Amino acid sequence: MRTLLRFITAARTSWIVLVVALAASVAIFAAGSGNDEETAPPVGLPDSAEAAQVEALQEQLPSADGTSALLVFTRESGELDADDIAAITERTTDLAELSSEDFVPPPAVSEDSTVALVAVPLDIVSDVGVQAERADELRAVSAEGLSGIDVYLSGAEGFEVDIAAVFEGADFTLLLTTVIVVAVLLLVTYRSPWLWLVPLTVVGIADGLAGIIAARVAAALGIVLDASVTGILSVLVFGAGTNYALLLIARYRDELRLHEDRREAMRRAVFGAGPAILASGGTVALALATLVFAELAGNRALGIACATGIIVAMIFALLVLPAALVLFGRGLFWPYIPRFGAPDAISRSPWGRLGRGVSKRPVTVAIAGFVALGALASGLLFVQVGLSQNERFIEKPEAVVGQEILAEAFAAGSSSPAVVIAPVSDGDDVVSALADVKGVDEATLGESADDIVQVDVVLAADPESAEAFATIERMRAELDTVGDGSALVGGLDARALDVANAQERDQALVIPLILVLVFLVLAILLRSLLAPLLLLIAVVASFFSAVGAAWFLFQTPLFGFPAIDTNVLLFSFLFLVALGVDYSIFLVTRAKEEAEHLGVREGMIRGLAATGAVITSAGILLAAVFAVLGVLPLITLTQIGIIVCIGVLIDTLLVRTVIVPALAFISGDRFWWPRRPTLTIAEAEARGANAQSGLLEAEPEPESVAAR
Repeated sequence: MRTLLRFITAARTSWIVLVVALAASVAIFAAGSGNDEETAPPVGLPDSAEAAQVEALQEQLPSADGTSALLVFTRESGELDADDIAAITERTTDLAELSSEDFVPPPAVSEDSTVALVAVPLDIVSDVGVQAERADELRAVSAEGLSGIDVYLSGAEGFEVDIAAVFEGADFTLLLTTVIVVAVLLLVTYRSPWLWLVPLTVVGIADGLAGIIAARVAAALGIVLDASVTGILSVLVFGAGTNYALLLIARYRDELRLHEDRREAMRRAVFGAGPAILASGGTVALALATLVFAELAGNRALGIACATGIIVAMIFALLVLPAALVLFGRGLFWPYIPRFGAPDAISRSPWGRLGRGVSKRPVTVAIAGFVALGALASGLLFVQVGLSQNERFIEKPEAVVGQEILAEAFAAGSSSPAVVIAPVSDGDDVVSALADVKGVDEATLGESADDIVQVDVVLAADPESAEAFATIERMRAELDTVGDGSALVGGLDARALDVANAQERDQALVIPLILVLVFLVLAILLRSLLAPLLLLIAVVASFFSAVGAAWFLFQTPLFGFPAIDTNVLLFSFLFLVALGVDYSIFLVTRAKEEAEHLGVREGMIRGLAATGAVITSAGILLAAVFAVLGVLPLITLTQIGIIVCIGVLIDTLLVRTVIVPALAFISGDRFWWPRRPTLTIAEAEARGANAQSGLLEAEPEPESVAAR
């Protein structure tokens, strides 16, 4: 360890670290991610899901290689007259040139003649860029020559195009916003015109490499990373990487006051902060890695990508950043240069005074802290989970507007009918049985192949709504009694229902795994069982309070979200528990170090004094970085960003600052149970009393001084 530290920081070898890192970075950037085509992310359902089985059986049908776009025609002034219908019908002739079948059926007109619907058969396209170009052609051709008639592209094709549009340029927008936020906060934190450039450059390179390496690792495992995953990855690497940089630089600043040689100061800083960074990053990476056990491919993709990103961030924080910082002298910190032999800033820290205040009434403080968390968590009593297809965008895209118009004029589920695959011999019985199911508007026999037939079912409820899911469940229960019970229900609503169920199973599996892993890492790091348990209780409580507080915020006119999306809770729990424990690790590892010669109580006070400012800065920065996810008009990412932002602030300003120290003071020497502390509180107090007594005895009396 010491040899490696000397190699990283020595004058003759530190530049080698930077050259090797630069050469490796250039090579990785040149190689790229290996994915030149931007594809739409797969649904990721396991093969055992009923909707996935339906999709597999549909491959046998003649239309297996096709999809369709729904074009919605309406006139704001009222009904479509005969001339309007004729003009729209004429448009279908030109649209046939874009159709996969060289033919487009005539428009279906609603009973009140306010809406006309045209379904255009299309070939399946995986490249989102080509798909977007085709959508633009469909819009242009369908609207040509129509005066006063509005045209909306909707249906499955429309939603795919609009979701892709949400993430068009998302990487650049997120990266630019994140860089600006991090740069401003680093500038405010360090109050130096150039110090902030070093960690920002190092973390920025780490972020770029993390995206490429994660894509390569995921591809090797047969997983596709979409823009939402890469966006979260970038935010996480910037947030965690900058946190590690803040911790290291803060320790480096302290060591510069104790050591004249800046390279020796850096070795001491890495030796002191390194274990906390490794434990912190290792905890986050392992927690993220638990997602490999998830059923949904999207969850596995996020876990693999983000775990890879955290490892890259740790490597750059512990190897590249120290080598970069020691290239410059103390002037890098100008105008607040840490001078050798300067007074200890820790002893004057307001965080130390806060810790001493908490130590006087720890029980009262802990109770008050948990009452505050409970008040915020009360929002959980009102939380609704599950967003419909139309509710997932902050700003309504064209597909949603078209869907809402269709829902008013036709059956709400007409744009995304359910699909039933049944044996040919049971086709008529299936149609008859479905006609009596509550929530089914229409069921008709469709195409067939070999021994299977497709039944198209229009639901009365909006797509992906609770009513639609209830109808799908009733259909499945009813079809279990038809024929041999082998009929399967699929389609967009069934797929969304299966995704929601899989998400619940993933939560039930992954959340306990995360808690067990985090506990084990903390137990190994702290060599204690009670301290990790207390830290976990505190951070889980902060998660519940963050979700509750966020729900109150979501219900305000500023947001007005009807519910929390199904995957938000799992991802928020993962990030908050893993990242929230980070700050407790930073605090408690420093407190453990100080307790070796000060005892538990004074060690915690000094640990809080030493880490208070840097952890607060890191928490505010991480919260701001996650809030950046709100720049995208997708409610799921906005909700994750807000919940994590609130949770990190709660953890930074309340849990780590007040509750964790209070729990340590209440536990006393038992905080490190079953390990006995090196220096007990009683021994530390006795040592302090003896030292004070020695000072008093050695102090000369005034008379003696006068006699001299």
